[in-house]
Amino acid sequence: MRDVRLAHAAFEPAHELQRFGDGQDAGGIVSFLGKVRAEGGDNSVTALELRHYAPLTLSGMDQLAMRAERHWRLTGLLVIHREGIMHPGDPIVLVACGARHRRDAFEACDFVMDHLKSESWFWKREQTAQGWHWVEPREQDRDDLSRWADVG
Repeated sequence: MRDVRLAHAAFEPAHELQRFGDGQDAGGIVSFLGKVRAEGGDNSVTALELRHYAPLTLSGMDQLAMRAERHWRLTGLLVIHREGIMHPGDPIVLVACGARHRRDAFEACDFVMDHLKSESWFWKREQTAQGWHWVEPREQDRDDLSRWADVG
C-alpha cells in the first residue's frame, strides 16, 4: 500500500498514522513527523512557507516512494507533505513505513526523509522578526543524502 500526498491544508498526524496502521500487515511501523519549529531569541520563526513546482512535486514524491519500495521490503509507505504557509507547531511532513522486520522500516523512512529534506521539489522560507528569508539545505543534510547513493 502506497499513499503519497501533497497536503494543501493542515493534516492530523495521529489520524493519518492510525489509518495507515489499520491497513498494515506489518511487524513494525516506523514514522517520522516533521513540525515547524520556533527557535529562541531574535531568530524565532513566526511562519514557514513551502513553495513547490506543481508539475513535478507529486510525481517526484511518488517516484521517491517507489525507489524505497524497490530497495526495502515494505508492507506500506505513507508520505504526506504540506505546502503553503505554516506556523510553529504545525505538521510539515509525515512519513511512515511498514515492514515485516524493523530494519527495513527504519532505513526506508530515513531514506525518504533525507531525500525530502535535501533533494526535493520544495523551496522553503522562514519569517522571523527580521522578515522573510530563504532556507537552503545544510551541509549535514547533503552528507545525510550521500549515504543513499547505492539506492536505485
